Amino acid sequence: MSVTRNINCFTKIAVFATAFLASQTALSVSSGQKQYEELLKRTPLFNDPQLTSYIEDLGAEVVSVSEMAGEKFIFSLLDDPALNAFATADNFVYINRGLLNYVSNEAQLVSVIAHEVAHVTRGHINKQVKSGTATQVLSTVAAMLANSNEVYEAGMAYGNSKVRSMGRNHELEADQSGAEYMAKLGYDVDQMISMLSIMKDFETLQKDQAKRRGAIRPTYHGVFASHPRNDARLRAVVSRAKKLTIDSTRGNGAEKYRALTQNLIWGENFLAKDTPKERFSDLTWRVRFDYPQGWVHARGTAPKATVGHGPDKLSTLSMSRLARTAQTPEEYLYNQLNISEIKNGEEITPSRLRGFTGLVSSFDEIKKQPSIARIAVIYYKLSAYVFEGKTDDGTDFLEQDKLFLQAINTFRPISQAEIAGQRPQRIHYVKATSNTTFDGLAKAFSLSKNDVDTLRVINGLYPSGEPQAGEIVKVFRQ
Repeated sequence: MSVTRNINCFTKIAVFATAFLASQTALSVSSGQKQYEELLKRTPLFNDPQLTSYIEDLGAEVVSVSEMAGEKFIFSLLDDPALNAFATADNFVYINRGLLNYVSNEAQLVSVIAHEVAHVTRGHINKQVKSGTATQVLSTVAAMLANSNEVYEAGMAYGNSKVRSMGRNHELEADQSGAEYMAKLGYDVDQMISMLSIMKDFETLQKDQAKRRGAIRPTYHGVFASHPRNDARLRAVVSRAKKLTIDSTRGNGAEKYRALTQNLIWGENFLAKDTPKERFSDLTWRVRFDYPQGWVHARGTAPKATVGHGPDKLSTLSMSRLARTAQTPEEYLYNQLNISEIKNGEEITPSRLRGFTGLVSSFDEIKKQPSIARIAVIYYKLSAYVFEGKTDDGTDFLEQDKLFLQAINTFRPISQAEIAGQRPQRIHYVKATSNTTFDGLAKAFSLSKNDVDTLRVINGLYPSGEPQAGEIVKVFRQ
């Protein structure tokens, strides 16, 4: 369903996808098993056997009523706070822990799983690779390899431009097949529209918040310009699926779902995060980024804040902290760093920050030969963080440049919660009384105004709804 693509295959990062496809050595030609292994190096599986088994069982049921019944599918629950679900080659389907925070019942979860299974059964994964629109999967994978939920979200606008034609049809085809699978299992297919509506509300909230900050936020799905409840094509495919509903219908499974997700972690799982040895962090500047796996880094001499090199010591990536200006990051590179020409330049938005990157050519006077380097600048508060990636003789620059880009896109501010070593927030369910309001819940749990809006979204009451007496309300707290 569009929810998963909104939160999933449509979340794009132009810089990752461009580099991956240009080199033709990216994950598009990898097996699903290889992608799985690479993903888990950066994003671990969520350690909850009951939830994992629950998702696997639901996935197996969906497959059993699909066109690929009897074939092996691998369902994985990733410890990632992003609202995402996606499928890759060889029948691998991934659900992020963060998506579960926005699901209200079993039927909604099944609609997500069924949509992703449908992308496989409809052959969309292979078609995307062959048609060159494989970035719909690759950028999601790349963002996760970068270990950055923010990177992944910020790339949505790029992906939106890629799905207007083939992507639009693929999403609606997956919605249609997904709804049919739901109906054959006895679920109310209208729960698919309910799930999509929650995601549309989430996107609206995020865009409104981003607009106030002047930041970039995702564009919902790229298919439905209006609210899902008002989309004629979606309602048509769901209505057709209702004709397949079996006599032994199921309930929505809300009670079971609540039991399994009570105390589910909300947001970053600080307890499960092991700081990689390749990480550079500065608590004074409150920023960090991760060098490629196996790299060594050390404090550099001024103005270099840090310099890292690969295992062969033939590739280096440095970062400097300079004063920023009112210019755009692109203008900064030209005017402040006196760069005359930037090739393959493009905007980047790691952690929703403003940045720009490209390739710089020069002539090495000592070696009497041309050289090329990756240059990037990212603005954070009053500083400009400038990256420079270089390779020495005998090193494949294209291969190393992919590592440079991955490292640059892991740049992010260090939150106060990380600094303080706080425990993560968790989901809790409470029964509303006649006096229960979201403002009252926010006061009771010390939540901000933004948190109040989020509470309305996850409870399907955005933008101004209030809980009714007797309703079960989802909240998050430490």
